[in-house]
Amino acid sequence: MSGLKADVAEPVASRVTDLPDTIGVGMLGYAFMGKAHAHAYRALSYMTWPPPLRPLLVSVAGRSEDAVAEAALRYGFERWTTDWHDLVADPAVELFDNSGPNSFHAEPTIAAAEAGKHVVCEKPLGRTADESFEMYRRVAATGVKHMCAFNYRFVPAVRLAREMIEAGELGEIYHFRASYLQDWILDPAFAKLWRLDRSVAGSGALGDLGAHIIDLGRFLVGEVESISGVLRTFIDDRPGGRVDVDDAFEAIAEFDGGAVGTFEASRFATGRKNSMRWEINGSKGSLAFDLERLNELQVSPGPDATTAEAGLRTILVSEGDHPFWQHWWPPGHVIGWEHTFVHELHHFLDAIVSDGEVGPYGATFEDGYRTAEICDAIVRSHETRAREALTYRAI
Repeated sequence: MSGLKADVAEPVASRVTDLPDTIGVGMLGYAFMGKAHAHAYRALSYMTWPPPLRPLLVSVAGRSEDAVAEAALRYGFERWTTDWHDLVADPAVELFDNSGPNSFHAEPTIAAAEAGKHVVCEKPLGRTADESFEMYRRVAATGVKHMCAFNYRFVPAVRLAREMIEAGELGEIYHFRASYLQDWILDPAFAKLWRLDRSVAGSGALGDLGAHIIDLGRFLVGEVESISGVLRTFIDDRPGGRVDVDDAFEAIAEFDGGAVGTFEASRFATGRKNSMRWEINGSKGSLAFDLERLNELQVSPGPDATTAEAGLRTILVSEGDHPFWQHWWPPGHVIGWEHTFVHELHHFLDAIVSDGEVGPYGATFEDGYRTAEICDAIVRSHETRAREALTYRAI
């Protein structure tokens, strides 16, 4: 209409003046974990608004040119490369995210840290305790922020359990028992891949699955003082070569606070796809968790409870005051496995921008090293048939 000014809202872009700073991300690896991490960077950019930093997906590296090019397009990276050295040399990459196979954890991660980039590395940190300690020592010396990606620390129910234990609600801790069970290599015709090759993986179910529950034992209960264990390889030969890692392990542990514990992992548990469970028993109560029911925590009061209160009761960890829930939905609208990576990487970005500590809630490279030390002690115990006392190296 001539002479009249339309009453149109000002475009949002012109009104936003305080966008968070950005951080350039370079990622090594594009498969299972690469997909999980890329999804988390994108989701936290808008779901955790305002994020501590806005991740810019700069470049992704991988061995297969066709596959890594497709991953860059799919995940939203600006470019791709088949040489991880390009990520280290790229000035636009400020955070190096290592989601590659275990044999590619040490050298690229150390190189990135020594180039001044903050580093995230998937678990297990290294293939052995020696390799893990070298990563911890050299990366810590650079002063960059570092995190070993034990994502189960960032399940809301797990964090709530930690808070309850810290508050003394369980009293003296007596028991910790945990299992991590899968069945994906039951078929003898399943071909050997890198996870079944010691030179690449370091170990089998022990490092792949056991590392998670060992870290959770340390996170929830305390340091492991001594341990004994046994390993088994059920199928030695597969199409593609001989298997030289464990298919399963069992271990019995003593914690420094006096609690006793068990760790069990297997990739031969028929019917179990990704079953991770733990239980803690204390003088005032118990807690239990099942990853397949990720939004729930079982809670039992102690011996002074009435008959009506006795027994494990299930609570839904989705209230507005529960850990991490400020980022998500109204109570009862549950979240999934992939959201643990959102919480984990948000925590890491917050440590970067605030110059805060990654630990104790996030796992540092020291945590990754200490878990590797426990895994190696289980291997030694299997070989010697003796209990192994734990000693941890300091830098």
